[in-house]
Amino acid sequence: MAVHVSEVKILDQVEENAASALCNLSGEDENGELKLGKFVVMGHRGSGMNMLQSSDPRMKLIKENSIFSFNSAAQFPLDFIEFDVQGVIIEKRTTDLTLAEFLSYGPQKEPGNVGKPLFRRIKDGRIFEWKVEEDAPLSTLQEALEKVDDSIGFNIELKFDDHIIYTNQKFQHVVQAILKVVYEHAKNRPIIFSSFQPDAALLMRKLQRKYPVFFLTNGGSEIYGDIRRNSIDEAIKVCLEGGLQGIVCEVKAIFRNPESVTTVKHSNLSLITYGLLNNVPEIVFVQRLMGIEGVIVDLVREITAAVSNSEGPENIGELLRMLYEERFETFIPAEISPDTQISPDTQICSVATQ
Repeated sequence: MAVHVSEVKILDQVEENAASALCNLSGEDENGELKLGKFVVMGHRGSGMNMLQSSDPRMKLIKENSIFSFNSAAQFPLDFIEFDVQGVIIEKRTTDLTLAEFLSYGPQKEPGNVGKPLFRRIKDGRIFEWKVEEDAPLSTLQEALEKVDDSIGFNIELKFDDHIIYTNQKFQHVVQAILKVVYEHAKNRPIIFSSFQPDAALLMRKLQRKYPVFFLTNGGSEIYGDIRRNSIDEAIKVCLEGGLQGIVCEVKAIFRNPESVTTVKHSNLSLITYGLLNNVPEIVFVQRLMGIEGVIVDLVREITAAVSNSEGPENIGELLRMLYEERFETFIPAEISPDTQISPDTQICSVATQ
């Protein structure tokens, strides 16, 4: 999703309230630790991300990061939906647009109005017109909080451009704008904040204690100038030093380093994973056995059905052997994606704060 940030007043730190409970999610306890209480399934960008280069129609069914996608996902036994609150529009950065300009892209809410076409640049540089079977208008964060089924929690990812160096003032401005909308409109909805940008995650934790904050990492599959982003061990350090509640890690990094699950748990941190492998029910089952506390998935219908089924795969030993041999592509259907890399910044836009 995208964020349009207007001028907002700086908010003071808020009281140390626990996050609201949902499906046995108990938020933070009196010691400041997050207790999920069950295996959690989150819908990636709602009902699943759009992969326009894929031949799989499921990856182009519903416009990601839209209210329609969120409410469609909420029809299944999900605990949270995950979405982004910043992104890039090709001719301008989303944060450089006025709210009216932002909302002028894609389908329009008013009958007869035609919006500007949306295009999407993927990791390898190719550009696709953003066309899906069930399209939907762009919206604001406030609208998402007001119009999405309030039984579903929000995992709000703070999205920043990896190619831009942000000042502390800019981080504070963006985070304060998001917090202002959440405080005014979230009511009792469970909220988790997350970010690949460590300084944004740390600032979000510093400014408030009401909602848990998780640090996103690909666990070293890509190398960044900021060493805090380059391994699970570094992610643990960020969390422990900044008082964050957990890590959201690319699932391949976990299978390359399975002992990291124990390390994370011994650090009193929660662990959730993301990635294409999470669209494979058997892989999700293996993660439950490993003690991972939740998954972010695209194929919401398939994975929620599998999680509801208490029976696991019969060939669990063979699955583990192939995973520990890093035969990951064995599990990813070819039609889902011609390549198996997920870039954290491929999306263009969707939800804005006013």
